[in-house]
Amino acid sequence: MDGITLTVDETNTHLSAHINPQELNGKIDFKGVLKVIKESEYADFYLNDDAIQTLLANTQTAIKTEASGTLVERVGERRDNEIKCKVEEGQLSASMTIKKGYGAPILTLSDLVTLANKSNIVRGLSTKRLQALHQSYLSSASGETVNATIAKGLPPKTGRSSKLKPLVQNALDRILRPQSSQHGRVDMRNLGDIICVKVGTELLRRMPPSHGRSGYTVTGETIRPKAGEWITLRPGDGTAISDKDENLLIAEISGMPKFKDQKMWVDDTYICKGVNVGTGNVNYDGAVLVNGDITEKMEIIATGDVTVNGFVESATIRAGGDIIITEGAMGKVNDAGTEYSTTLRAKGSIHIQHGQGLDIKCDGGVTIGRQLAFSKVVCRQEMFVGPIDRPNGNLFACSIFSQNRVQAGTFGAVSGSNLTLDFSDGFNSLLARKDSLDELVRQIRQNCSRHEDRMKLIRSKFIPDDLRDKVSAAQELFDNEHQLMQWLERKAVELAANKDDYQQRIMVSANKRIYPGVVVKLNNRTWRADREYAKANVSFHGHQWHCEAVTT
Repeated sequence: MDGITLTVDETNTHLSAHINPQELNGKIDFKGVLKVIKESEYADFYLNDDAIQTLLANTQTAIKTEASGTLVERVGERRDNEIKCKVEEGQLSASMTIKKGYGAPILTLSDLVTLANKSNIVRGLSTKRLQALHQSYLSSASGETVNATIAKGLPPKTGRSSKLKPLVQNALDRILRPQSSQHGRVDMRNLGDIICVKVGTELLRRMPPSHGRSGYTVTGETIRPKAGEWITLRPGDGTAISDKDENLLIAEISGMPKFKDQKMWVDDTYICKGVNVGTGNVNYDGAVLVNGDITEKMEIIATGDVTVNGFVESATIRAGGDIIITEGAMGKVNDAGTEYSTTLRAKGSIHIQHGQGLDIKCDGGVTIGRQLAFSKVVCRQEMFVGPIDRPNGNLFACSIFSQNRVQAGTFGAVSGSNLTLDFSDGFNSLLARKDSLDELVRQIRQNCSRHEDRMKLIRSKFIPDDLRDKVSAAQELFDNEHQLMQWLERKAVELAANKDDYQQRIMVSANKRIYPGVVVKLNNRTWRADREYAKANVSFHGHQWHCEAVTT
């Protein structure tokens, strides 16, 4: 526009506007001045609106008074980019903030790297993060601020605590994976030597903790890790710490070793060649090993494991640990299917090679070597019929009450005999616990809310000196109640997660086939096999049972 010129000072920083009223060829206003500046090489300069308004006011005055001469006003300036690098507390991350300048030279990616290094950010600097920040900077307008984390350190990793490594297996584990003879057959004749240990046998070793992994800060300093902790080695009954090695546990007595819940002990073991009318019943405080059969109406009660290297017929076994029957167990069932002549009860797990007419109940899992029929099973953990790595045994004409997956080769029989697998007990127990806890949380939450209102009212009043201690005590009680409520709420969330996990966990896995007559239940949700199915899984999801074929 005629009559308006723009100049910068010798530092190339400050912008001045010159207006000669005599040379103006029309009316001039704020927008006109801005247009002249934006169309010039100084378009990116920072502009002072007040200065432009002052220049225009002076111009109007000069026009009215017909004054001569050129009017000059500093209306803008060049402003550099503002860059700040900040190392966060702990030096495990660093951020960069850029405020885009006005008319300043454009920063390059290498400029950002150089500036970061000058701020002593030398490790964990991410090229991708810097590129993203640089792109944001380029697309931003003058005066805008962009910020991003550009570097991350590596926190140290605390070492793993020492762990306990059993040097001998539990009897059940050794029976499920027995050693084979030269001819490929399992030799169970010397079972006592296999599952029992002698005095001085090495049982368990405490492995050293790891040192952990070092970390580093964004400034390049190494962060030393915290080594793992040594767990206390506590000898169980019948064991002692070796005099030669403080990390080694040895047998103090001869007997049957047991490792459970991070504890190793040796049960004093009663060994006999059979249990019959001649020997009488067995009631022993320890483990029992029977190298023979248990005959009709005999009873074994033991606080430890009971291992039978033979056959069980119409007998009762109660064990505080596992029950292991290397051959088979047989019993009779009344017509109503409510009474069984063979009863097996264990606080651990139960293993039988094959069985019929059995009443089985245990807190652990159940493994059947080949086949189970006309029996009742109640267990909390998984049930396998066949080798545990690929169950291929037969399960039919039974009532199974489980809280975990049941795996077998074949479920049911060609004859269509009934086989029921009920997963309701564990689920209902979870629901009852959840409902009780939810009701307790509701009551505690109401009390907390009411007490909080009262504490707010008390704090809003003037408290005499002689009552301050009582108010402090009341506040402490309220804080404890609030902490209790938070703990109960966390437990309620855990129970809800356990409920979902239970529904995902229960399953019937058939590695060969499922025959008609098989019924799978979870309360009123029931799946019935109305035809023969090939290899398949019956699982519970979406509040329904689903049978899905397995192709692999």
